[in-house]
Amino acid sequence: MKQTGIFNPSFPVETFGLKNLGNVAYNLEAPMLYEESIRRGEAVIAKGGALNAETGVHTGRSPKDKFTVRDANTESKIWWENNNSITTAQFDLLLSDFIAHAEGKDMFVQDLFGGADPALRVKARVVCELAWHSLFIRNLLIRPTREELPSYVADLTIIDLPSFRADPKRHGCRSETVVAIDFTRKIMLIGGTSYAGEMKKSVFTYLNYTLPAQHVMPMHCSANVGDAGDVAVFFGLSGTGKTTLSADPNRVLIGDDEHGWSRDGVFNFEGGCYAKAIKLSREAEPEIYSTTERFGTVMENVVLDEITRAPDFDDESKTENTRIAYPLHFIANASETGRAGHPKNIVMLTCDAFGVLPPIAKLDPSQAMYHFLSGYTAKVAGTEKGVTEPEATFSTCFGHPFLPLHASEYGNLLREFMTKHHVDCWLLNTGWTGGKEGTGRRMPIRVTRRLLSAALDGSLNKVQFRTDPYFGLAVPVSVPGVEPHILDPVKTWASKSEFAATAKHLREMFRKNFVAFESHVDDKVRGAAPTSKIAAE
Repeated sequence: MKQTGIFNPSFPVETFGLKNLGNVAYNLEAPMLYEESIRRGEAVIAKGGALNAETGVHTGRSPKDKFTVRDANTESKIWWENNNSITTAQFDLLLSDFIAHAEGKDMFVQDLFGGADPALRVKARVVCELAWHSLFIRNLLIRPTREELPSYVADLTIIDLPSFRADPKRHGCRSETVVAIDFTRKIMLIGGTSYAGEMKKSVFTYLNYTLPAQHVMPMHCSANVGDAGDVAVFFGLSGTGKTTLSADPNRVLIGDDEHGWSRDGVFNFEGGCYAKAIKLSREAEPEIYSTTERFGTVMENVVLDEITRAPDFDDESKTENTRIAYPLHFIANASETGRAGHPKNIVMLTCDAFGVLPPIAKLDPSQAMYHFLSGYTAKVAGTEKGVTEPEATFSTCFGHPFLPLHASEYGNLLREFMTKHHVDCWLLNTGWTGGKEGTGRRMPIRVTRRLLSAALDGSLNKVQFRTDPYFGLAVPVSVPGVEPHILDPVKTWASKSEFAATAKHLREMFRKNFVAFESHVDDKVRGAAPTSKIAAE
């Protein structure tokens, strides 16, 4: 077995149990991973220099194929209503089959960090069957220095074998695709899918399990900071605008997807960004667009011109969930440390598929807790396997697939930290206006950006607010640069009665969804549910 690259000779892959492999390449950088990807036929080079790969049938995550080992350590900790379980014996069989399947294959190993705070980070070794996967995870996590690698010893090991096929009867899973987690032994196995995002979300899931015990809140959010040190955190699911809105040329980007909030402030879990590329344009998102023209960026499922290899970001024939993965330093104004102080503003992004929520509303602490636990948004087409069009959903904490612990544990940390640090909270609708999805239109991004700027610079706190009669939310009456009617959603609909009926339906959805959390919150939070002030209802 030939082993090349820089690594700790006392911590080779054999330490984990992998054996009889082909070539093992440790910590290769972009040039050599490009060469291997092209040589092996895994990817092609796009115009501008990015590496473009296709993920096959899996163009998004497979949350129903994710399983956690149920053992003495996890039995009383894991939120089992939200997590599928397998036995230790089933995981043992899966692990042994993974090791056997890897024999004879070349492997690409990256030794990385999850977490910009050295006191709270996890050392994650990721072993990949595909070279482009190795470049992807190298882009997304934090890279040790060359001097750190010879003494690196991992806390967490991830094995990623797309060619592996699980056996539901043997392994206790659902299909040939499997993402299996053993928190006790700190092992994660990914098989039967080429979607690279499963790797980064496995690290996120691990940190969601370990950090709350250290009184650190893990967050599915992006974050940036202004010149005055004012930190903004953006909660939201994929496709709601976390990456787009946090990539502000006037603010320093801390990170675009996963962060922790500790007693010292906010810190990024990652060293890169994973942005949706559908409809990407140089005019609307110049910072992100520029990364697609750089060597080292990985693009997923982007359609290329057969002759010029120029990407067509408007083409969704492969999937609407086209993606680009690039190191954080590809963004000119990105933070060098991945760390900042405590948030001044929290923005909860909701992609309202019903088109009835206002474009922005200010939430009091109880409303913030309510909407955080509710996590109302829409799954954008392609983000998960089987989702082919926007679909209204409730994803508690804006990330329920990644929550090993009960949602209330994260919610209580949020409320505690918000109160302690006097944080303003905003509900920002990046979804539809003038009608439901299919009849209305997406909220104009210029409106969203103007409202967000006003919230972050403090000017929105100085305008007059009204109480929205359909949801009981505090909504600004007017904001300079924004058409007044768009701030009052009912005025954008052709039929007021249809709007009222749709709003009523959404309120009922909120109520039914929140039943599961009522016993975990106090009266103030229960009383923060959306309410109508319309007499006719």
